[in-house]
Amino acid sequence: MLKGDPAYRLDTTYSFRQLFFIVWYRMGQVARGFFIKIRISASGIIFGGRGVIVQHAYQVRAGKNLILEEGVFINALSENGIILGDNVTIAKMAILSCTGVIANKGVGISIGNNSAVGAQSFLGGQGGINIGNDVIMGPQVKIFSENHNYAQLDVIIRKQGESRKGVTIGDNCWIGAGVTILDGVVIEAGCVIAAGAVVTKSVPANSIVAGVPAKIIQTRS
Repeated sequence: MLKGDPAYRLDTTYSFRQLFFIVWYRMGQVARGFFIKIRISASGIIFGGRGVIVQHAYQVRAGKNLILEEGVFINALSENGIILGDNVTIAKMAILSCTGVIANKGVGISIGNNSAVGAQSFLGGQGGINIGNDVIMGPQVKIFSENHNYAQLDVIIRKQGESRKGVTIGDNCWIGAGVTILDGVVIEAGCVIAAGAVVTKSVPANSIVAGVPAKIIQTRS
């Protein structure tokens, strides 16, 4: 059983040649993942792509079958570090960063079982990001868990500090390609966020939202 799921099966239309190269590629990932695993706390196999960088690896905890594809960058420096569940995939060129500036240490990032971060996505965990189980993402998703203060006209913006509320995404959500989620947003379980949406407000369970700024266009039933 792949991924511990009895319903998960390989496509039977793969040729022998295609299967051979899939297995060869995965073996290379396992070999690279070994050198990542000796630096982080993981309970299972790590599949590591080329060019993976993990800074402050001692603050990363992972479950079984972690996939870190090519060019993934992780900086886990934070209060809580980065916690990854079982069967988590971080796709190509994605960035998980918990602390923006060393003067203000971040909170961290948590990703649940069977969830995936899309290619070229950015997760800024300064104010804390909590992602549930079975969450899927398209490429280039951006999640920001802090905001810059700017109310004082007599002080330059970069010196006014930040506000941090954090972002939460519930179980079984689909976050489409190019979605932006801003600080303070809670997306409850079962939601679908359409591609390109900018989510500025919290979203109730089983909602379908779209647009800039994102609005509820339908409820799943």
